[in-house]
Amino acid sequence: MQKEFEIDIRWTAFPLHTDTPEEGKTLEDLFEGRNIDIDQMMAHLKQVASGLGLPFGDRKMTYNSRLAQELSKWAESRDKGHEFHNAMFRAYFVDGQNIGKGDVLIEVAESINLNGKDAQKIIQERTYKQAVDSDWKRSSELRVNAVPTFLFDRQVLVGAQKYESLEKLMISNNVKRRTLNS
Repeated sequence: MQKEFEIDIRWTAFPLHTDTPEEGKTLEDLFEGRNIDIDQMMAHLKQVASGLGLPFGDRKMTYNSRLAQELSKWAESRDKGHEFHNAMFRAYFVDGQNIGKGDVLIEVAESINLNGKDAQKIIQERTYKQAVDSDWKRSSELRVNAVPTFLFDRQVLVGAQKYESLEKLMISNNVKRRTLNS
């Protein structure tokens, strides 16, 4: 989108399963008491991801993403936000890694050429805690209740979207296309 349209993308952290302990929860525990066929749900997510050209692994666990969100704010401050989010997506949804653990987060940061020692310090000192708290407040004020949610000038698209849906949103809001240099 950003390559084709004159837009800036702002990632906003969302409080997702905040009670998840550091060691994570099985998907069965996460959805306990709800009438959800986890195998069917995961097959559907895999199909949607495939349709969008995204890799998707055989995820069995969910992990607390709070520290990952804090570290993402640091990555954004280093102009590595998109790279970090993509690397975090792969770590979590493809490789099934526990993104609630500092060593995993440091490894992800290093994979996009961020300094591991700096990442460790950010995690230990919770340097970006307030930035994530602010994002969580903004998410609540905007009544965001699912991820991903795409918000553009009060218009909202919820869930993973095909490129064409996002393109239609840009066009309906008269967003200029970037000129391509030949």
